[in-house]
Amino acid sequence: MEAFEKLKKIVAEAEADVLKFDGGNKAAGTRVRKAMQDVKAAAQEIRETVLEKKDVEKPS
Repeated sequence: MEAFEKLKKIVAEAEADVLKFDGGNKAAGTRVRKAMQDVKAAAQEIRETVLEKKDVEKPS
């Protein structure tokens, strides 16, 4: 699933900024918040895809 791979990529790319923020870098916090918005959007896309496939496969 392409959307899931996108989600994993966003999380992996955010890891360095999360560590920087934890070390006190406030600018990294801004980047982390942006990444989390991207995670939210990617997760929503996955949810919609799963729901669509579930509805299509549902027996009538």
